Amino acid sequence: MQPLIELRQVSFGYGAEPALENIDLHLHPGQFAALVGPSGAGKTTLLKLVLGGLQPNQGEVYIHGQLLNGQPNPHVGYVPQLETIDWNFPVTVEQVVLMGRIRRAAIWPWPSMAEKRQMRTILEQLEIDHLAQRHIRDLSGGQRQRVFLARALIAEPDLLVLDEPTAGVDMRTAENVLHLLADLNRQGMTVLMTIHDLNAAAAHAPWIVCLNRRIIAQGRPEEVFVEDILNETYRGDMMVIRQDGMLFVQQRPHSHTYHEVVPDPVPGHPIEKVNDGYISASV
Repeated sequence: MQPLIELRQVSFGYGAEPALENIDLHLHPGQFAALVGPSGAGKTTLLKLVLGGLQPNQGEVYIHGQLLNGQPNPHVGYVPQLETIDWNFPVTVEQVVLMGRIRRAAIWPWPSMAEKRQMRTILEQLEIDHLAQRHIRDLSGGQRQRVFLARALIAEPDLLVLDEPTAGVDMRTAENVLHLLADLNRQGMTVLMTIHDLNAAAAHAPWIVCLNRRIIAQGRPEEVFVEDILNETYRGDMMVIRQDGMLFVQQRPHSHTYHEVVPDPVPGHPIEKVNDGYISASV
């Protein structure tokens, strides 16, 4: 089967600083993949290469076997980080979603009746049809995430790319968003997302790519979420716990004395422990 997206020996840097080195990656239709790694690992840069917003310094990016040349990719729907969006921009949910039709729109600047019907169908699918006339600033984090999913889906993409879809929302909302992505994937949508929560990635993404400027490992969660690979990816001391068929990942705790955690407030005035707190000792 031909890959939907393929990166061949791709390297990219901002000036003299390398962001990605020798990336070989391919995603097939129907895959659901999570890209994980520390801040500054190049995850967002890789997404921009897939979107066609950046052109590699070295190597090639292909979609459906066709070479991308740093041009916007009409086959890819993009959901940005919520934190990067100006929520005071005066638009309604309906208007935001219809913005997603631009790449496939006809010469007319206004939406057709067919596009409006398609928008309503997508809003119903994502269970936000009752919000169509609401201003985006009045929505919750989970509702905003669904609005931008709808904007991406109205363009009928082959691949859905999401940059930290669970950032800035509470745990319950994050679970709902990930379940929604899994449902879209079961309906045939190919999904690539970046995510910081390794436990959420292990629970929801069938394929994991560990990245830190280069691909450290990729495979099923149980294959790549092992201490050696995670330590190399995060350059830290990671701990993996397996229980009842589930994976739990966290940084290994370090033992500290209270003097290391709570510095002396005044030089030369040591801290004394009193019950469950700390006070500065009297001179």
